[in-house]
Order: sequence, then structure tokens, then C-alpha cells
Amino acid sequence: MLVVDDEARSQEAIRRTLDEEFRVLTAGSADQARALLEREPVAVVLCDQRMPGLSGVAFLKEVRQRWPETVRIIVSGYTESQDIVAGINEAGIYQYLLKPWAPDHLLDSVRNAVEAQALQRQTARLDLELRTSTPALRQRASQRQQQVQRVFGFERIVRAPGSPLDGVCAVAARVARCDLSVLVLGESGTGKELLARAIHYASPRASGPFVIENCAAIPDTLLESELFGHKRGAFTGAYENHVGLLQRAHGGTVFLDEIGETSAAFQVKLLRVLQEGEVRPVGAARPLPVDVRVLAATHRELEQRVREGLFREDLYYRLAPVTLTVPPLRERVADIGPIAHQLLQQVALELGRPAPEMPDATLACLLTYPWPGNIRELRNELARALALYDGQRLLPEVFSPRVLQGQGAGSAAAQLAALVPSSGTLVQRLEVIEAMLLRETLLRQRWNKTRAAQELGLSRVGLRSKIQRFGLEPGP
Repeated sequence: MLVVDDEARSQEAIRRTLDEEFRVLTAGSADQARALLEREPVAVVLCDQRMPGLSGVAFLKEVRQRWPETVRIIVSGYTESQDIVAGINEAGIYQYLLKPWAPDHLLDSVRNAVEAQALQRQTARLDLELRTSTPALRQRASQRQQQVQRVFGFERIVRAPGSPLDGVCAVAARVARCDLSVLVLGESGTGKELLARAIHYASPRASGPFVIENCAAIPDTLLESELFGHKRGAFTGAYENHVGLLQRAHGGTVFLDEIGETSAAFQVKLLRVLQEGEVRPVGAARPLPVDVRVLAATHRELEQRVREGLFREDLYYRLAPVTLTVPPLRERVADIGPIAHQLLQQVALELGRPAPEMPDATLACLLTYPWPGNIRELRNELARALALYDGQRLLPEVFSPRVLQGQGAGSAAAQLAALVPSSGTLVQRLEVIEAMLLRETLLRQRWNKTRAAQELGLSRVGLRSKIQRFGLEPGP
């Protein structure tokens, strides 16, 4: 790694963050950095934007020309859009990091940059093989395509038998074969992108690209350039032609996430693309034909926004020949178990440690919470628990207080729906409810039997008898 910054303290802060994993070189100016690049093999350059003499973008433009395989990252305390556009167009920067940066974010960015360079080299090697071994690579590409389709298929969307998602996936699988736009509705974190990927890889366009754009993540002006592209000189900072995502997705699928956050002006331009099948890059004289399937998603009630005049009705009907709704996690409580087990495996792998067991008491604790943030919140909670816990069994005591207490409207109803049997005598069903209430109280009191007995109006002997009867003792 090469850190280029005229401030010694900034150099040292970045070096301390990275030096446990990488060999870090530092330079206080572009001249010093140039000399190091000529002597040392450098994978990633992290460069400050505003330095005496040569700016960061100007220096990284030179790096791009002389050392094109080196990944370039700008670190700056300034967010002018012209700097961002210039960095992308002139210097081909990989990422624009803002000061003050978080150590974990910086480390993740550098790790991803190193991986990007490795993939770039792998791609170059495959290109070389392509010229000498086309049949073998064609077969390899076909095998990889089949593997990707298996990984992102509808059957890989984790759910319990009889889940409400079964019906959604069944409809989506039928729709996938037809070249229709699909609007996916659902709360944030419910897995709308997974469903969109499954639709793409089950469609005739599966061999084409699948391109994602989060419409809420960038301003309208940059969103238009990002999707439609722009010509050199179209606006300040447009120093070269830029191919938009819609052109890159030609022959495949574009997924527009959070489409409900777009402005009326952008909606008009997107509508033209859907109607005419062509896109006009910013500053271009003529439109270009594009062949893409559009999948869109939003957590908004889009019909309500149409009635309120916040979303164009004609665009809505263009986007929504078919509408699919992904139910929130609180409405499919039975799915929490299989999803939590899969997420636990994934998070443990990312943290480089074996996945612990999940006892019934832990799963019961997860079932009592309504998960307003859905799968994303569940994943974050499991990651937090793994970071705080070193045992072989993941006990509920390490969960955050809000999860232990099962806070949120509908948690009791959700748990009853998942745990109370749909058949049996009244006594049997009441015993399930009693066990559920005992378990929730014990978890909330962190298995302090004295306090739990006082809250429930029981003696310690009576509480112990019920704990043994229902098998509620926590695991070791």
C-alpha cells in the first residue's frame, strides 16, 4: 500500500490501521510517491485530494497511465461533485473515501481493492487463454453460468416449509420466463434484491449482465449520468465519454432499487427509456438502442405516492405489469429459524471462526422479537452476538436488550402464530403458551429465578418445577 498525504498525522493514522495486514509505504508529495512507485510494486494507492502542488486526482491520473494495474483510492475531507466526477473520469478511481474515515471501513475498502486487483489480473489471464483455448473456456463459462443459476435460484431463497414466500416465489418463477417488467415491494431488508436476482437467473436473459443501481444512494444529476451515460464535455468535469449502466446491461437485466425515491424529472427520462427502448446519454445528439429488462423495487407504498402526485402514474404502470410483495419477517416467523442458521454460518465464516450451535432457548428468543429491520437487522444482531461470545453454544444472554425483551408491536402474536399448535386440546395449547411466557420472562431476567418468580407471582419451588416440566433450563 502507498499512502500519499502531505500531513504526517494522516499518514501515520492510515499506516497504523493497515500495517497489521499490509506493507505500508508513505509519501508526503506526488514526487516522493512517484519515486516509490518506480522502485516498489504497489497494489493500492490511497491519495489525499488537496495537497500542495499536484492534486490527488492529477497524480492518480498519472498513476493510471503509468501503472494501470494499481488500484487508486482518493481520501478527502471535501465532497465537491466536480472532484468526484473528475476522479472517476480522469483518474479512474476505485473509491472516494471521506474524512474522517472509520478504521473498519478503511480496512474493508483496501481489502476489496486488493481483491479487485487480483480479479483484474485473473480476467487478463482468462482473456489470454480465450485466444488460445476458446472451446475449453466456452465450456467453463457454461459451467460457471449453471453454477451461478443454482446459487441464485428460487430454491436457494431460505424459508421454512409452507412459508408465505412459497407463493411469491412460485409467481416470480412463472413471470421470470416472460420478458416483463416486475415491481418488487417490501420493507427494507426483506430480501427484494435476492428475489430480483432469482428472476434474472431464471429468465432467458440469464447469460446477460445483471446490473444494480440504488436510486436513493446518489443525487439525481449523478443518477442520470450513471444510468444513461454522458458524452465528453456534457457538463463540468465530464472529461471523457461514460457508458451508462443501461448500456452495460444490454441483453440482460437492470435492477433499480428504491425507485420510489426518484424525482419527477428523472421519472420522465426513465419513462422514455421504457417506452422507446433507447437511451440518450447526457450531451449526446442521438439516442442509442438498449435491450434491457427492468426490475424495480421500493419500500414505499407506490400506489399511494401515485395518488399523492409524487410518482408518475404512467411510469408506475410501465414498471408494474407484475407486482410482487415480499412479506416482512414478522409475518413469516417460521422462516426466522432457517434464516438465522444460514446467517450464523455466513457471519462465522466472515469472522474466521467456527459457527456455534444455536440452542432452542436462543431460537425462542429470536422468535419473540418482531425484527423491524427484517433480515438485515437479524444478520447484524447475530454478528454482534458472535463478536461478543466465544463459546460453542450461542446463548441468548449475548443478544442486545431490545431483542431479549422482545420489544415491538406484534411480537407476542408473531410468536403465538409460530409456536402454538394448530391442533390439540385446550390444555395442550395453554401449556405451550405457558412455556412461552416462562421462557420469555427467564430470558428477560437473564435466568435469575428469584426475580422471574417474583414477576410471575410464583414461589421459587413452583418456578423450578415448571422449568423442569417444560425443559427450559439454559444450555451450559
